[in-house]
Amino acid sequence: MTTNIYVDGFNLYYGSLAQSRYKWLNIATMCQILFPKLTIKRIRYFTAIVKPLDHDPGAPIRQTVYLRALNTIPNLEIKRGLFVEWARLMPQFPLAYIDRIVPPNRPPQKVQILKREEKGSDVNLASYLLVDCFDNDFDDAVVVSNDSDLALPIEFVVKKFKRTVTLVNPDRNNPPSGKLKSVASSCMPKINNSVLAKAQFPETLTDSRGPFTKPSSW
Repeated sequence: MTTNIYVDGFNLYYGSLAQSRYKWLNIATMCQILFPKLTIKRIRYFTAIVKPLDHDPGAPIRQTVYLRALNTIPNLEIKRGLFVEWARLMPQFPLAYIDRIVPPNRPPQKVQILKREEKGSDVNLASYLLVDCFDNDFDDAVVVSNDSDLALPIEFVVKKFKRTVTLVNPDRNNPPSGKLKSVASSCMPKINNSVLAKAQFPETLTDSRGPFTKPSSW
């Protein structure tokens, strides 16, 4: 019996790691701790390269170093989507109006924001989950995400192909998606800090390009 792991990288980072000391996470070790009885065949990690901001120009460099660390895991593959940003007018919140006395049916005042969004990872994850299932590439699957858009492909795998799909919710501030829970075989409601602490890479790693170290701000 073999298991494939499908990791929504942005969901994991912003749900469990961004505000923690555990960003240098060895995902293979984390999965082994969470599922000690499973034989993990492969890990597919879905992400996109972020873009720099004026207040944080080093974000892409830190992410690239982390992806380099993940590439030292023999059975892990990184699948990349796109990271896009654009200016967009959105209603100000709390809702504000130009006039103090609001005329009937007047729309709220809008402000320009910088919209930043990762594109493709949910579709890529769903596609690989389904294709791997069609190809009999796994007996069971684990999906690390709280993105409700993944409900339908998980439902297909469980109901049509009779495979077990375990949901791991990486969002420590919110409960698992009800849609995902309703279709998954089982659900792990969160990833504890004790697991993250035990699953850190060594400070220094070596690959074919030579040694490299954890980003100093991490």
